[in-house]
Amino acid sequence: MSKHSPIHVIGGGLAGSEAAWQIANAGVPVVLHEMRPLRGTDAHHTDGLAELVCSNSFRSDDASTNAVGVLHAEMRQAGSLIMQAADAHQVPAGGALAVDRVGFSDAVTALLANHPLVTIERGEIAGLPPEDWDSVIIATGPLTSPSLAGAILGLTGETALAFFDAIAPIVYKETIDLSKAWFQSRYDKPGPGGTGADYINCPLSRDQYYAFVEALLAGDKTEFKDWERDTPYFDGCLPIEVMAERGVETLRHGPLKPFGLTNAHAPDEKPYAVVQLRQDNALGTLYNMVGFQTKLKHAEQVRIFRSIPGLEQAEFARLGGLHRNTFLNSPKLLDQSLRLKAMPRLRFAGQITGVEGYVESAATGLIAGRFAAAERLGSPIVAPPPTSAHGALITHITGGHLATEETGGPRSFQPMNVNFGLFPEIAIPRQEGKRLRGREKQIAKKQALSARALANFANWLAGGYRAAAE
Repeated sequence: MSKHSPIHVIGGGLAGSEAAWQIANAGVPVVLHEMRPLRGTDAHHTDGLAELVCSNSFRSDDASTNAVGVLHAEMRQAGSLIMQAADAHQVPAGGALAVDRVGFSDAVTALLANHPLVTIERGEIAGLPPEDWDSVIIATGPLTSPSLAGAILGLTGETALAFFDAIAPIVYKETIDLSKAWFQSRYDKPGPGGTGADYINCPLSRDQYYAFVEALLAGDKTEFKDWERDTPYFDGCLPIEVMAERGVETLRHGPLKPFGLTNAHAPDEKPYAVVQLRQDNALGTLYNMVGFQTKLKHAEQVRIFRSIPGLEQAEFARLGGLHRNTFLNSPKLLDQSLRLKAMPRLRFAGQITGVEGYVESAATGLIAGRFAAAERLGSPIVAPPPTSAHGALITHITGGHLATEETGGPRSFQPMNVNFGLFPEIAIPRQEGKRLRGREKQIAKKQALSARALANFANWLAGGYRAAAE
């Protein structure tokens, strides 16, 4: 038994699960609070921890030229629970790391339930946590219960920022017409567990594409409540019909782009647009429609999506939906160790801090858990280097990277996926006898940023970053 009093983590999503795992593995007891199934949400369907409510993809697993791939690699270095479960339950997805969502959630739930220093308590934490909880991580995500959200806002005096996240439909594979659709990854690129032919592709001619866009624009959509009408969307998860409203060609340069794909049934006929579906479970029986987050009503989804060649007889395991996402003005409200300035016993992690994406949410949980454990153990709290993917994210949400206006005030804070734009600049290594230009130069820069990030994060984990920084 540990001699330390427990740390409380509120929220059993990816961030909360990862935070609890990191705390327990540091030798500190943790109580993980999850309100489901006693209180449900508009997006969840199970009582499992780390349930994936939108896509089943953790995006690129390329740790040499992609920022989210670097984040994956750093999390693996740190013994991440989320990455351990994702790697064990991956499904083919081209260059991405995608998972069987049920197997993934079951694995996270079992590992935490069986950890001797983890206690899982079901039930809502209504309002602020009890005063005798001296160390709390709030990782309640975009669906924070109204009572807790209201208490936090009352404490900070801030107006909540919010946007809508939209959920893509899932199709039964056996109902997809493969005499019209074909298997191929864009540019035939293989990924973890993949072959280079990991997506089902449905081609649209020019006339079919324009008819599809017109149907999206005219389709019957979900009506928002009065208090929701002015809520902005996050650009990384826009409903497909909202993208269509931005211009008739927007979709074919976004999720329906035909580039890097050749119709196996008509190699000489270049499709004007292509709808892709990605494997959603280990059995390969379910495929989700990539980029098809939507606020269309269910009957309209069935009608419009069945107009896509290959999906005329499609049966849907899940239709698309919409839920509200809320986050803090973190640069103003949180300190460098993710504590709430107005009440330092409270830390925050996950999407509520203003990061976007599964992996980013889990990564902030990883760091918040390590910060809380270090504090409980009386060890110094040292932030990961800003040159690492974790450090870049922490810098983003605590405001260090934000330029100030001429008035001296910070710029408006917006949610962000991890990207190389958040990393400090780096000099590109010279290649003897060759001057790099264009794409070669971009790739070389990404490779240099990735290598530096992984090396510096490993040094931080080993305890060497403080000395190096000083």
